[in-house]
Amino acid sequence: MAFDEKQIKLENYRRLNRFAKKGQILFAGSSLMEQFPVHELLMDEGLPLTVYNRGIGGYTTPELDAALDTCVFALEPAYIYINIGTNDMNTESYALDGLIERYAGILSKIRARLPETGLCLLAYYPINDSVAPEEMRPVLAQRTNARIAHANEAVKALATRFGADWLDLNAGITDDEGRLKAEYTIEGMHIYADGYMQVLRALMPHLKAVAERLAKA
Repeated sequence: MAFDEKQIKLENYRRLNRFAKKGQILFAGSSLMEQFPVHELLMDEGLPLTVYNRGIGGYTTPELDAALDTCVFALEPAYIYINIGTNDMNTESYALDGLIERYAGILSKIRARLPETGLCLLAYYPINDSVAPEEMRPVLAQRTNARIAHANEAVKALATRFGADWLDLNAGITDDEGRLKAEYTIEGMHIYADGYMQVLRALMPHLKAVAERLAKA
């Protein structure tokens, strides 16, 4: 019997959602969100709201779209941080217009189902192909920093279109050449915990302000 890791994670989230509180803060996306150890890094921050992470490694925009019931709607979050779309960039057939159209479809569904929920679109993290092992090079040959930069500009415009916040949290993990810092990356693409701590430090002013505002509502 073959195991579908994505489906197993989705089913586990579906079951976990039974115990989740409504009206909290949600992180959603692909592996770069799933691997963000936000719960542990936030332990001593004293946020007045709970943060849930429903990222699933390998997810593309169509996969998140199909999983919105479990990864978003079941939690009825008051605020959502989203990072989705980098896996869409991994093929020669990638087209930015298609990515933005699919991303917009996701946001349209969220706005329709959760009209009062706040949204924040996160900038895609850079990559560093200079430290990538051989097996990662075909992926990173497609997911280039130029491609990521163009996509970030388009997603920033998408945030404006949907009345969402936009955050670029990359300064602390980016080297002088615009690449993901070698000391923070596992294989040129994914990020170690201390790299995510740099991301969290950049995020904290926004996250704290959101949590405190929602707690008073």
